[in-house]
Amino acid sequence: MNLSDILIIIAFTIGALMLAALIVFFIYLILFDRNQKMHSILRNYPLLGRIRYFFEKIGPEMRQYWFNSDTEGRPFSRADYEHIVRSAKYKRDVIGFGSRRDFEEEGYYIRNDMFPKLTEELKVDEETMALTKKYLLIKDPLFTQRIEKIEDDGSSAYLLHDNDTVVIGPHLEYPFVLKGLIGMSAMSYGALGKNAITALSKGLAIAKGTWMNTGEGGLSPYHLEGGVDIIMQIGPGLFGIRDKDGEVDWDELKRKSEFPQVKAFEIKLAQGAKVRGGHIDAEKVNPEVAEIRKVEPYKAVDSPNRFKQFHDVPTMFDFIDKIRETTGKPVGIKIVIGGNDSVHELAKYMSESGRGPDFITVDGGEGGTGASYQELADSVGLPIKSGLLILNATLKKYGVRDRVKIIASGKLFSPDRIAVALAMGADLVQIGRGFMISVGCIQTLKCQSNICPVGVATTDPHLQKALVVDEKKHRVANYVITLRKALYRIAAAAGLDSPVHFSSKNVMFKDDKGVVHSLESIIHEIEQQLDETPALSTEPIKY
Repeated sequence: MNLSDILIIIAFTIGALMLAALIVFFIYLILFDRNQKMHSILRNYPLLGRIRYFFEKIGPEMRQYWFNSDTEGRPFSRADYEHIVRSAKYKRDVIGFGSRRDFEEEGYYIRNDMFPKLTEELKVDEETMALTKKYLLIKDPLFTQRIEKIEDDGSSAYLLHDNDTVVIGPHLEYPFVLKGLIGMSAMSYGALGKNAITALSKGLAIAKGTWMNTGEGGLSPYHLEGGVDIIMQIGPGLFGIRDKDGEVDWDELKRKSEFPQVKAFEIKLAQGAKVRGGHIDAEKVNPEVAEIRKVEPYKAVDSPNRFKQFHDVPTMFDFIDKIRETTGKPVGIKIVIGGNDSVHELAKYMSESGRGPDFITVDGGEGGTGASYQELADSVGLPIKSGLLILNATLKKYGVRDRVKIIASGKLFSPDRIAVALAMGADLVQIGRGFMISVGCIQTLKCQSNICPVGVATTDPHLQKALVVDEKKHRVANYVITLRKALYRIAAAAGLDSPVHFSSKNVMFKDDKGVVHSLESIIHEIEQQLDETPALSTEPIKY
């Protein structure tokens, strides 16, 4: 018997054994499935049922990559996702052939000027530079990995001119001065892993002139890692500044305020995707997360849906004042607008008392979250454009708009969306999921489960290894710099020398019939509705 015969016999034997193993395995599955009581389809059709569940399992991936068109997917379409990735990875935001927007649908449009501003006429900080790294695409073959090289890239940071800086709390001991209009929305350590938070912190610091919001999970060393300016958020759970009884530890708050990077504090009343307190699953609460939040490790954490420390506007203002007096820094609130009268009492009391927050973050229902409930994310709270218009109009009605800065958030991940938000009354804009995509998020929609495959929304040490901080930090910087550059580009097209000058005059709305309305007329209609809204109380507020 020669060698070839021996190999044939071995191969045949191995094949027979594998076939026998498969037959035994299938028989086992059939017997098991026919006798289990949980799944009806498996009792009648064991093998076909298994195939059905397999296709059901991979359905989201099939829709994302095969069946949805480039503009269909939710929460972000493939086109939106790729636009963010291109900006972050290649520092490019150009397209070819034409827009994929459906121009038959209603929507907002930037009003272009017949005589746009030249580049040299724009009011930009021309001295501040940002040194990052970007990828250069060499070759993109069909069946093999694309060939790229990474190279150093130095460019203008596209910060605001000194005369256009945005100042929060100008009369305070420590005002918050900003030279960029775009920052990072609230994202806690625990909801995101340490590598993701560190990459975001370092990347935003490279971009300069921006900030990151800690989220209600408390101030972590990873937020501080890059040296970027920070807004520390305080949620109803008081994570990071709570004592053993769950009350405010004012000494700890004072200690946190002494970090020079902490520029302001934000009291979170509500979030667009969850108009309630936050939630984090037990498996994400490792000992380090627990120590930062001042909670027990490996136990699910739910913060209350409102603060116990105050119950109305006057007592909330007392709480704001005490934080401001303790820290010497600006204090704001984060809210979701529910209707035309949602902020009447707030604005009225600001007018009558001369007190109030230094900034208001208004979040839309289309905003993201690490974990929420379907009914809250889908149906509770107005979208950002409606909420922003109501908030701005109400503050103007009571004569307090100039006393407070408005930060808008809620899927404002592209420069045109940001420009519209600024025209509607926002002073600043925050982005969450856009920055998550810049550090590698691929929209697996598993943020709540601690099994994020790319290491972004997980505290699992093994999974976090996928996210390389020193590579992703440059993508974060590129993304925000590209956004700022594009914002100046839109401003120039509108005849403005800086994006800080966007106003209702610069935006039009086209309805589904093709009829065009100015944003000014829409705001006027909202103001009329506010005037017709019954007053909450005819009695003056006592304080």
